[in-house]
Formats: sequence, structure tokens, C-alpha cells
Amino acid sequence: MIRNLIVCSALVFSLLAFGQQITSSPYSFYGLGSIKFKGTVENQSMGGISVYSDSIHINLRNPASYAGNNLAFYNNEARPVKFTMGTSFSSTTIETMSANDNYGNSSIDYLALSFPVGKFGIGLGILPYSSVGYSLQSRGDNDQLQFRYRGDGGINRVFLATGYQIHKNLKVGIDGQYNFGNVTNTSIAFGYNAQGELLQYQSRVAKRSDLGGFSLNFGIIWSKKIFKSIELMASASLSPDSNISSKNKSQVATISIDSDQVEYIESSADVDLELLNLSETTLALPSKSSFGLGIGAPRSWFFGFDYSITESSKYSNEFIEINNAYFEDASTFSLGGFFIPKYDSFSNYWKRIVYRAGIRMEQTGLVINNQSIDEFGISFGVGLPVGRLFSNANLGFEWGQRGTTSSNLAKETFFSFNVSLSVNDRWFEKRKFN
Repeated sequence: MIRNLIVCSALVFSLLAFGQQITSSPYSFYGLGSIKFKGTVENQSMGGISVYSDSIHINLRNPASYAGNNLAFYNNEARPVKFTMGTSFSSTTIETMSANDNYGNSSIDYLALSFPVGKFGIGLGILPYSSVGYSLQSRGDNDQLQFRYRGDGGINRVFLATGYQIHKNLKVGIDGQYNFGNVTNTSIAFGYNAQGELLQYQSRVAKRSDLGGFSLNFGIIWSKKIFKSIELMASASLSPDSNISSKNKSQVATISIDSDQVEYIESSADVDLELLNLSETTLALPSKSSFGLGIGAPRSWFFGFDYSITESSKYSNEFIEINNAYFEDASTFSLGGFFIPKYDSFSNYWKRIVYRAGIRMEQTGLVINNQSIDEFGISFGVGLPVGRLFSNANLGFEWGQRGTTSSNLAKETFFSFNVSLSVNDRWFEKRKFN
């Protein structure tokens, strides 16, 4: 009971502390921001694959994973209640043809809880969908500051999912999601007099969108023993097109900026968006299809791949139009797996550690100055057994690159350190007496 209270308290505290995912990527300027990885540290450490599913880890990427039979290897008892929480710490270097910069971020990435109900399984939690965080500026031919752009916010997602074991080899599931958040974009135009001196007052346009809407995700997982100790596993998931509403505001202001870059409003006026039919618009969350295939020996090793396609080309935003960028369909290919030397070697702790590694290649779907923005990452990690009933702490590392210095763009080189806690417990365990 004490452990139950600790887990519940941690969940409540973390939900209260859960803030918008932080980023400082200039590419979050476009669309709904940088789309975040939907998965656990365990998934991410294997290149992002979602095809693997077991009874002691939550798989956020496929709702069919919440279902399952009793644990044959654990006295045929019911699957445990699972709680997981993940955080990340990242360092990024941004490089252009003429300059470079560094920044670091940290955040809570996800919180989730799963519990069994017979052949059903229920999952719920919260995680980020996208993140906006940028500060950019442009200069003229004489190196005078012309424009400054700033943005923050993004979309979070709460979900309630259920899965069902149709057959010993087949599970299906559905995930209902509510997406909410806001995005603020600010631009400042700097003016100069005939002598090239900066004017006392500048012009600022601030736009804010408050976002909300529902989406669904369907999943299926198939697995079968093909040899005595070898299992083949396949998975698929589909997130259909969905719409989210955007309630918009826009303000034009004359401002002054002091030496500490603090902005003071001298005068302002709200833009009549009703007149422009832009006070409330609809944004499309594009459909996403994922497929995976893998092979392995349960509780020993696994190797698999995932391929996903997102119809990003359908995205549009009437409220914020950008001339030099558009979206094409996005895709991701992931390859990875894990190895456990001897999961039941209780006399040797190091043999029970899970070793993970993977690689991913992604076409983000964003095209700027006719240049596609691609991403590449190499990851590895470990799962460290803690407590009883197969609970574990997971450490993950990823190195990767995004973008290019061609076409007057920026290349990001990033390194992230991810930490998660996966706790398994029995909340409804019957007492046994001899």
C-alpha cells in the first residue's frame, strides 16, 4: 500500500509540474513546432522502434500493447500495474555558414500508467506532441538589424487507451487523445533614420493561437513462436487525419527597447481578426501510419525495424503564412534492438542489465528554400533492474544531426541524455495462506 501511495503521489506531483516541452530549435518556427518523439526512453534507445512489446514496459506508440494474457513465466499471475516517467537533458550546437551557437534544455517527456483488466488493458498519461521555442534575427546588407523573431509554446497531449487480447497471438487497441496548448509568435521590425541610427520606437506584431482538439490512434500487435525459443513479432498503427481548433489573437504595438532588451509598449491595438475571418481557424493533424517487424528470444534478445509515413503535406495554417517554406510527406526508418545476458541471474546483477542500441533516419517533411530538412540519430542505452517485480531505471543516449548549412539554413548537432523510471507493482494482489 505504501508503494501504491508513493506511485500515486509521484504521478499527481508530476502532472502538476508537467510544463510545455522546451526547445530552442530554429526549425520550431514552422508549422506547429518541432514534432516530439512519442515513446519511452526504452523505445528511443533502440532507434525509436515500437514493434517490441512485453508485459513489464509501457509502449506509448501502440495501444494494443496494453492488452495481454497472464504471465506464464510468473506463476500464471496477472500482468502488473505499470507506471513510467521520462525526462531528458539535451545539448545542441547550431551551425550556419557564418556563425554557430550552443544551447541546452531539460524537460519532463512523459507520464503514463497502465493496469490490467483481464484480457483488457487500460493506459493513460500525458506527453508533448510538439514544441515551439526559437529566437531569430535577420540583418541587412550593412549589417543593420532588420527583424527579430521569437516564439514559444506547443501542444501537449493527454490520452486514454485500451487494448484487448483477441487471441494468444493477436492484440488490438485504440488510443483516444486530447491535444491542447498554445503557440505565441512575435516579430519586431527595426527602423533607422537617414543617418543609419536606430529609431527610438520599433514596430512589433504578436500572434497567439490557443489550440485544442481530439485525435485517435489504432494499433495491432501479432506475435508467434516460430521455433522453440524464437518469437516473430509484427505491429501496425494508424492515426487518421484529425482537426484541432485554433482561437487566434493578434496585436500590433509600438515599443521601445532598453539596453537590457526589455520591451516597453508605447501604444498598441488589437487586430480585428473577425473581419478577416481568422479569429478561429482549423488546423489539420496529418495522418500517420507505422509498420514494424522483429524477431527475438523472449527475455533474452530482440532485433527489429519500424517504418512510418506522415502525410505532412496536408498541413496548412491560414493564420500564419510563411513564404519560403512548405511541407511534404514525412517518413522515418528505425532499426534497433536489445540484449540481456541472463535475465534471471539473481547472483550476478550485471547479467540482468538490458543493453539497447539503434539508429534512425528521418525526413521531417519540412522544406525551406527548396531544401528538405532531414534528421539522423544513433542511440544506445541500458535498463537497470531496481526493486522487485522487474521494475527498472532506464538510461538512454542519442547523438544526431538535423538540417543543413546549405541554402542559407542551419545544421543542428545534438546530444541527449534520457532517464526514465518504469515501476511494476501489484495493486490488487490476493493474499495467499497455507
